[in-house]
Amino acid sequence: MTTQVIVLNGGSSSGKSGIARCLQAVLPDPWLTFGCDTFVDALPLALRTASEGSGGIEVAPDGEVTVGPGFRALEAAWIEGIATMARRGARVIVDEVFLGGPASQERWREALGDLGVLWVGVRCDGAVAAGRETARGDRVAGMAASQADAVHRGVLYDLEVDTTHAESLECARAIAARAV
Repeated sequence: MTTQVIVLNGGSSSGKSGIARCLQAVLPDPWLTFGCDTFVDALPLALRTASEGSGGIEVAPDGEVTVGPGFRALEAAWIEGIATMARRGARVIVDEVFLGGPASQERWREALGDLGVLWVGVRCDGAVAAGRETARGDRVAGMAASQADAVHRGVLYDLEVDTTHAESLECARAIAARAV
């Protein structure tokens, strides 16, 4: 089956966005990239603020992320929209963080249905990801370390890459070899 969607799952600062950009450069044909950060940035401010009970996304001081029903409802529409684009012929790279592990993957699996999907785990040692998080300066400290392993528990992949020591381009080439 032809790969129409590549789903990159990994914790914060694991290197997913860099891999996605490299994939766009090395894959034949144009591929669109959509990430969870883009989705969060598109949310109304009321769902992006860390106010308890907002129903949106909340990031605790230690980096733990929780989401409410308002977030989930809009996320479902986002996922369906991406699936529709793929069904209409767009090739799509999804840069995602499966906070709910296998339940998160199942939401995507249901929406993507019979599309050709390559499921990719993007791993990175928690300490290395935490160092990247600090260098970026746009994340809550602790998010990368807490997500490094948790987002992979119970998730099934076709391929895994590890950015602890491998560059984004090297990982992208390994993924591209499986996607074509």
